[in-house]
Amino acid sequence: MASMGEQNGVVSTRPVMADNRNFADFEPAVKKPKRNKFASACAILASLTSILLGYDIGVMSGAIIYIQEDLKINDVQKEILMGILNVYSLVGSCAAGRTSDWVGRRYTIVLAGAIFFLGALLMGFATSYAFLMVGRFVAGIGVGYALMIAPVYTAEVSPASSRGFLTSFPEVFINGGILLGYVSNYAFSKLPTDLGWRFMLGIGAIPSVLLAVGVLAMPESPRWLVMQGRLGEAKKVLDKTSESIEEAQLRLSEIKEAAGIPQECTDDVVKVQKRSHGEGVWKEFFLYPTPAVRHVLICGIGIHFFQQASGIDAVVLYSPTIFEKAGITSSDGKLLATVAVGFVKTITILIATFLLDRIGRRPLLLSSIIGMVASLTTLGFSLTIIDHSHEKIPWAIGLCITMVLAYVALFSIGMGPITWVYSSEIFPLRLRAQGASMGVAVNRVTSGVISMTFISLYKAISIGGAFFLFAGIATVATLFFYMFYPETQGKTLEEMEGLFGKFIGWREEAKKLKMKKTTEVNGDGTTNGQIQLGNTTTK
Repeated sequence: MASMGEQNGVVSTRPVMADNRNFADFEPAVKKPKRNKFASACAILASLTSILLGYDIGVMSGAIIYIQEDLKINDVQKEILMGILNVYSLVGSCAAGRTSDWVGRRYTIVLAGAIFFLGALLMGFATSYAFLMVGRFVAGIGVGYALMIAPVYTAEVSPASSRGFLTSFPEVFINGGILLGYVSNYAFSKLPTDLGWRFMLGIGAIPSVLLAVGVLAMPESPRWLVMQGRLGEAKKVLDKTSESIEEAQLRLSEIKEAAGIPQECTDDVVKVQKRSHGEGVWKEFFLYPTPAVRHVLICGIGIHFFQQASGIDAVVLYSPTIFEKAGITSSDGKLLATVAVGFVKTITILIATFLLDRIGRRPLLLSSIIGMVASLTTLGFSLTIIDHSHEKIPWAIGLCITMVLAYVALFSIGMGPITWVYSSEIFPLRLRAQGASMGVAVNRVTSGVISMTFISLYKAISIGGAFFLFAGIATVATLFFYMFYPETQGKTLEEMEGLFGKFIGWREEAKKLKMKKTTEVNGDGTTNGQIQLGNTTTK
């Protein structure tokens, strides 16, 4: 080898360099790459769309108290009003996949902000229950667009080494929006009843305006540009969002392969076989799916279903009701307790963003869901004791409040962000927009069902029984994730397909992929520029 010296015909195993420097001189050269600031800025701007949903969830939990008093609505109308936005968002999420393939990811974000702006104004100026439902419908479409496009754009613009960190930003901003909604409730609660809730809802138009302005500074997704044959523009974006020129070239090569563009094609603009507007995608998903596509689809939809079916929106939306059942009766006390919920969720999601690319998706997801089972079970136990007692039990009240905070913390450290990270990175390029759209649709339907039936549910089986039910669903989710979900940390988006297809046999595929990478690095006796130690033979 070039790095080995020969003395008196004997091959030395000690590295000898041409300029007589020793091995230790090269150790400082191996450094962890710095996080790409431009890619981070793009992820933040795109993820700001998620603050729209978060704000609506948070603000409705408090505003509904005053809406019910002002508009004289019953409990059924109340739970429908609370959860209907999730069902309305189906229209947006289903349309967002095709829209983003047609006009691009960036302008789809602008559209999401514009629609929500209109919806927030309609809700703020609503004069009746029917008028308020119209505003919820319009805002719901905007939320559906936002939820689908933010994680897709962020995943496509992020380098593999920091994709988990950056793709978790939508969940960070959802939690930030929830906290802002809770704070807004408390801030406007002192206004007259008929004015306070209108300010709470109408002020949600402000973030959407800031979003529309900020998005002008963002580049288009490089993967969407390649699918349109605009290689020159895609290369410029990849150069800015990658951690090195070599990584940018590798990412471009992988995207071209996935898009069916020959590697030798280097023109700035090329003709591609158009499949970027969703043509044939649904057939590939449902009529002629390969084992890999079927596995990806089940995982993508499954994680969205279990995220909501485990009861997170019931806790966040109805936290004042839960705290009331626990023994907190004053309006100020209930609103302050919900602010604590928002604060805990926001802090823990920020911690999670730094763990995703260090610990990995799978360990965080499993530890999170197991903790959720324990906290939901304990919450159900404490609420049942309070429900069957004729006097206040301080320890049960304290345990109930603690378990609510523990549950939202455990959700936000794993299940919350990983749902968006995982579902945005596992779909192949040709299916990504439509696949992410379906995941969001399932997410919103499940959330809508939980939100619109929670009051009826706890009246039928008791408040404690409702949380025992959520704990049972979370237990099923634990088994589902353990069996079917491979680790995706550090894999490029184009490598994902190789991990899927054998369901419970994915572990073998992961080992093969790891061995293949090792072979590519060491197959010629080198390690990408690092000095190879060991015996050598002369030729």
